[in-house]
Amino acid sequence: MSARRSVWLVAAFLFLLSWPAVGEDTSVSLGNAGKLTIKGFISVSLFAQNQNFGFGNGQNAEFPLPPEFTTDEWFLDGDVRNTRLTLSFAGPEIKDKEFKVGGTVEVDFFGGFNGTGPFSDEQETPRLRLAYLDVVRGHTTIRLGQAWSPLFGNVPKSLTHVAFPLGYGSAGTVGWRFPGLFVYHTLSGADAKVNRKLTFAVFRGSWNGPGNNLNSGSAGNASWGPQVELRYDVSGKTASGGSWGTYVVGHWDQKDLSGANATAPNDTLDGTAFAVGASWSQGSFSLQGNAYYGEAIGQQFGHITQFGDISGWGAWIQPGVKFKTNWSWYLFYGLDDPDDADVLAAGQSRLKNQQIATSVQYAIGPYAIGAEWLHATLTSGAAAIETDGDQLSLSAMYKF
Repeated sequence: MSARRSVWLVAAFLFLLSWPAVGEDTSVSLGNAGKLTIKGFISVSLFAQNQNFGFGNGQNAEFPLPPEFTTDEWFLDGDVRNTRLTLSFAGPEIKDKEFKVGGTVEVDFFGGFNGTGPFSDEQETPRLRLAYLDVVRGHTTIRLGQAWSPLFGNVPKSLTHVAFPLGYGSAGTVGWRFPGLFVYHTLSGADAKVNRKLTFAVFRGSWNGPGNNLNSGSAGNASWGPQVELRYDVSGKTASGGSWGTYVVGHWDQKDLSGANATAPNDTLDGTAFAVGASWSQGSFSLQGNAYYGEAIGQQFGHITQFGDISGWGAWIQPGVKFKTNWSWYLFYGLDDPDDADVLAAGQSRLKNQQIATSVQYAIGPYAIGAEWLHATLTSGAAAIETDGDQLSLSAMYKF
């Protein structure tokens, strides 16, 4: 048994020992003053597809991979990798109660599989999503560690596509998690009718090659400078009890394409992006969306997740209706449209991807179950060949 698996088995055993019986106190003792909140969800999906998808089949399917299936297309499978565990630590107040500290660790099971044999696909490997510590003073939070870049905005509703949301890296949803420094400052008072927040972040540079991506060898690491983002959020309530929100985000980074210790002169490539998003809900109705334009932001899942000197844009929109009988319905449409000439010049192939999805969900308390249909069309190659793919899924979730 590997050391990593042993650690996870011990952690799971200790977690079960600490789990309270019904009606008991759910607090967990810590090594210092503070509070630990254990939360997350169990996610299960049964799905059928008629095409292979990138980034994988099942809960991370986003765009169809050519060539298109022509005979005996459909296959059936199940997926539980969305399942997530989050540990939130609310630490003590320090320095005469002027500061409050805390932190978060979050994992899911999209870390690959244990081996490649016939039983490996039932042995999902955990992966670290978030790991950061917070220092809070008044309206300002300073966050150090791995967290979401501010470019990651609104998230489409889905019970199947959670860790890989609808449109992620494929149809208008961009942004990724990086280690860095994140500063969140609330500009409005507690009783303000309109809430305003400013987010500033500097975080690790990233790219695909030219060196070892797993050992600080990417062009993003070689550029020395970090990625930089600034975001402004505004939100509030409507006069009739609804809610609304909007945000704008700017991004800049620079890559050294020749890499560290290269004999050739630095070959720099700037990455820039601008994104805007909005959401609105009133009574039973909701509407949300996001749009971005960027250049050379493959590390942020831009341009159908392609690396190179590529410019392009993407956007998505999702209306929804919640019914009084615990039922809800959502319709999603998104697309990503990088510049064709840029894509081909960079040695890539994905020219355009469109994604549509509709789902019906039933939720009661912490339980939810839903059915979803997803269809995507990818245009690729110099001949602009279209590849279509469909996914039908039935998903259930229990939040704890």
